[in-house]
Amino acid sequence: MSQITAADVKKLRELTGAGMMDCKKALNETGGDMDAAVDFLRKKGLSAASKKAGRVAAEGVVATLTDGGRGVIIEVNAETDFVSKNEKFIGFVDAVAKIVLDKAPADVEALKALPFDDELNVEQALSQLIATIGENITIRRFQRIEVGGTAAAYVHGAGKIGVLVGFEGDVDQETARGVAMHVAAANPAYISRDDVDAEAVERERRVLTERAMASGKPEAIVEKIVTGQLNKFYSEVCLLEQDFVMDTDQKVGKAIGDARVVSMTRYQLGEGIEKKEDDFAAEVAAQVKGA
Repeated sequence: MSQITAADVKKLRELTGAGMMDCKKALNETGGDMDAAVDFLRKKGLSAASKKAGRVAAEGVVATLTDGGRGVIIEVNAETDFVSKNEKFIGFVDAVAKIVLDKAPADVEALKALPFDDELNVEQALSQLIATIGENITIRRFQRIEVGGTAAAYVHGAGKIGVLVGFEGDVDQETARGVAMHVAAANPAYISRDDVDAEAVERERRVLTERAMASGKPEAIVEKIVTGQLNKFYSEVCLLEQDFVMDTDQKVGKAIGDARVVSMTRYQLGEGIEKKEDDFAAEVAAQVKGA
């Protein structure tokens, strides 16, 4: 039997994402044959992780982490809502959020290559989590901000909706968190009217103008009507012009005083993921046929 080296163990870990002791055991069991050791680990459960990768993961959690002017929002998906309450899953999400906050990776692939602990990188730790929990788990997306003022966050519904807002200038913590809660509830599309696409505004203006002119009103009146309706449009889609949910007597822009909102991210768990619609009758039929 060939000598098992630390380099062999390291290579097998990189190939499979399995733990160090598991890799060492696999190499010992297979006489140092790398391909056989990979197969050995797959038979022990890691192959299940690769099979699970094709299954739809639209549950999970949206989590946030802030530290002064730094903040992170991250979505990690699993197949069932039950997993979102699993301590190992929650611990993994929290640890990954801290890595993003501290290391500022460019994207998810860069994040996966970063160290998770003294033994594993993030991708390897994820593979182990999949094998342990038995569901497909994916790190879907994250956003990291670093502002000169305050990073405020809010998570609603045990991770169903998460918000991260960045402020420049002085804003008290209560108001900052209130704005994050407002974004969760109202889901504004833009921070201010300056952010609205000019073509979208012009298209809206044309539609409103044609509608008002069709009513036969004078041109001067039409202009006033269109201006009023455009202002209403802005108040519906722009954060700073919306009525503040924490105090509906004032707009969000007034509530934050001289501070400026420079960043706004809202994640809704599973949004945009096409969920598989299970055919219960077909599932039962398949089970009967296979019995």
